[in-house]
Amino acid sequence: MPNKKIIEKKPDERKEGFAFRIKMGEYEVELKGTHEEVTKTIENLPSLVPNIHKAFETIKPKTIATLTVKTEAQPKSSSEEPSQAFPKIIAPASCEEAVFRILETDWGKWRPRTVEELKEAMRANGLKYSDRVFSETLTLLANKGKVRRWNTNTGFVYILAEKKSLSGGEEAQ
Repeated sequence: MPNKKIIEKKPDERKEGFAFRIKMGEYEVELKGTHEEVTKTIENLPSLVPNIHKAFETIKPKTIATLTVKTEAQPKSSSEEPSQAFPKIIAPASCEEAVFRILETDWGKWRPRTVEELKEAMRANGLKYSDRVFSETLTLLANKGKVRRWNTNTGFVYILAEKKSLSGGEEAQ
């Protein structure tokens, strides 16, 4: 008789709720129903996946702009490379002036620069500032609005902030 009870429970369990969960990328789908309904849906899953993907694409938040910052380790193979890769600046009076002058060059303007790249540019110009002074200077310039700073997968990057112009007939007469 104990076997009969187990056999009787299995059909009841199959009628009760059954769930199957699948994760696709950053989205998760859960199927619920009877065991039979869920297994039939799983059999149709290959044809359903494109529809599920489309559904998630429509609810995905739209980005206004995407900025990709490519950072690479600077080559250290020859002694000539650093002088060619980094800009030369005139002797600055302070770390702040040095960073600003480096970012004003074509090298500093064409893409945001990492902290390591800026340190290498300083070294290429014979400038030595402690990490603390250098870090505080970059923070100060960002807080003053002279440089823009944001975090990437390789750390913070810096570029000159755009100057706001009041020319072009904006003055009241």
